[in-house]
Amino acid sequence: MERLTLQPGAAAAAIDEYLEYRRIVGEDDGGKLFTPEEYEEYKKKVLPIRLQNRLYVSWRSPTGMDCKLVGPETLCFCTHRYKQHKTDFEVIPKERPIYVPCRVSRCPCRSYHFVPLNGTQPIRCRCKHFADQHSAAPGFPCNSCSKCSGFHSCFTCGCGQPAYTHETVVETKEERLAQGKPVGKDVPFAAMGGLTGFSSLAEGYMRLDDSGIGSPSAQFLESPVTSTDHPFLRAFQGPSSSIQTNFQLTDGGASSAMQVSSLKRPEEDDMAYFERQYQERLKKEKAAKKGKGPVPSKNS
Repeated sequence: MERLTLQPGAAAAAIDEYLEYRRIVGEDDGGKLFTPEEYEEYKKKVLPIRLQNRLYVSWRSPTGMDCKLVGPETLCFCTHRYKQHKTDFEVIPKERPIYVPCRVSRCPCRSYHFVPLNGTQPIRCRCKHFADQHSAAPGFPCNSCSKCSGFHSCFTCGCGQPAYTHETVVETKEERLAQGKPVGKDVPFAAMGGLTGFSSLAEGYMRLDDSGIGSPSAQFLESPVTSTDHPFLRAFQGPSSSIQTNFQLTDGGASSAMQVSSLKRPEEDDMAYFERQYQERLKKEKAAKKGKGPVPSKNS
């Protein structure tokens, strides 16, 4: 067996070059690597088109929020990935909607259509069959029954709207900017779809940019921490004015001790703080049980 030897750092550099090649070329090489000459010719031809005519693909709720931003690995209803569809256009079609057909041989998919997952499982249609048991042909008829008139799921998205009210939107950079949605930087990579940054990987109701739920208001950020907030927020807050007032009004009894013990000490880490709170709660529960005493009988 022939042994390949690489200079220190050469292996990592080769892997980086291959990853960059794969992100730029995608599926266009047909599974056979381009020669260096073919690769350079490909970049000269495709990259100007890709930088100028990028298409942004998202799964949009009726409220206008992009609940899912489609990337190269995002699956279509036809079970093929977005990067396996036609994503590069020399001239963007004037007709709307823009169709992004699947390039896999014999696939009936006419345009990319996103379908959400229920965890890791496909969602069900109202005919009780899964999405992958339906055809990707127009209308999405069911392959397992004759009663289904087309895929229609009542699965509820994280935004609170059912899946059937959402639509897969394919739009240009200008159309997206007109709506005030982020477009990111111009990149040479294939099938980037709606991805503009790491935040694009989150669902819309958790995304704090203009394509998602948006940034919280100043009133929300400046609102005081209450007892209903997350324990970490309550642990790191300074002593509030109500606690200070309560401390001043009490005579050093149990009330003031309770207020002081509920604060995080400067030298404590998170685990030590929560452990101390837990132990104090156990002591209070034991003291409460001892204070109750035996329950008197009915005959006494």
